Amino acid sequence: MQTAKYLAGAALLIISLAACGSTPAFNGSRTGNDEQFLLDYTMFNTTDSQELTAQAGDQIRADITVDGGELSVQIQKEGEEPLYSGDGIVASCDFAIGIEESGTYTITVTGDKAEGSAHFEVVSFGSK
Repeated sequence: MQTAKYLAGAALLIISLAACGSTPAFNGSRTGNDEQFLLDYTMFNTTDSQELTAQAGDQIRADITVDGGELSVQIQKEGEEPLYSGDGIVASCDFAIGIEESGTYTITVTGDKAEGSAHFEVVSFGSK
């Protein structure tokens, strides 16, 4: 009887330790539509993507804050070479990419124990 209690206690301890050691995939907020993709997180350990619609002459602006971990970012129009591809981003940065061809652009963000934010927005300089 005593051995069964010890085994049950040991099993419970192992399960508890395993749960404590797991890293959540995402803890934060996400907003996305055809003009913006906003990620704010205290833990980002996964991949997320959003399609943005841009017209020729627009820009896709990025504002990335890295408070910990690292990010990889790719901006690509379907079937074409990426307009931007950054792996292992460990420092905050901001940049803009000029859009030469109207269409749908996919923003893909992958985090590795990342903390911070990644904001992408289509900025238009004329009427659509």
